[in-house]
Amino acid sequence: MSGHSKWAQIKRKKGVADVKKGAMFTRLGREISIVAREGGGDPDANFALRLAVDRARASNMPKENIERAIKRGTGELKEGGQLEDMMYEGYGPGGAALLVQVLTDNKNRAASEVRHLFTRGGGNLASANAVAWMFEKKGVIAVEGVKNPDDLELELIDAGADDFKTDGNTVEAYCAPEQLKALRDALEKKKVAIASAELAWIAKTPATVTDDQAVQTLKLMEAIEEHDDVQKVYSNLDINDAVMAKYESAKA
Repeated sequence: MSGHSKWAQIKRKKGVADVKKGAMFTRLGREISIVAREGGGDPDANFALRLAVDRARASNMPKENIERAIKRGTGELKEGGQLEDMMYEGYGPGGAALLVQVLTDNKNRAASEVRHLFTRGGGNLASANAVAWMFEKKGVIAVEGVKNPDDLELELIDAGADDFKTDGNTVEAYCAPEQLKALRDALEKKKVAIASAELAWIAKTPATVTDDQAVQTLKLMEAIEEHDDVQKVYSNLDINDAVMAKYESAKA
């Protein structure tokens, strides 16, 4: 799970830049629309929508944008094409597995462009179910700026977490998808400041490649996630501190 933790930290740090480009608002709006379509437009009755709306608010997405996205999802507002939720699978340089979540109004275009990004980045797009079995869906809650991880871990266990990962001053708690709401509510009652809460695809076993291949894979993941139709990229890549240092150095 360390790979997911480090990649999630990269994405949280990159969030501000994404907002400046408007990319995050587009992604958040699509996510809100799709979960509103699937579970209704009331965040109190649709926990997936509540999570999406909370992420949008945390990113300073305007209230009217959020409301418009909900109405697109429920059908109250007729604008834009019909969104489809797709999952593409592939491999990065060295063979690490990648899952790419896409929300698109043109799946043929999305498939072609995602395939091109894989190829250009030294990876390859695979067939359905080629790597999905390597992952399991989990509820994930991140808490940053933790001064006493051991104390927090005890609180996480009491709140219902079935696993956790500590990386520096960041702690990620994992639970079954259906337990995410209860875990989040329990932590909020304990006044724990939550950096993020989401449903994510977590690798069952990390994949180890060379440091150079790992850096290339991170670059590929970032290039794919910058595509307008891409919501999330998940990987089983094991990301160690040396890889992180090389990746950050290459970006500088």
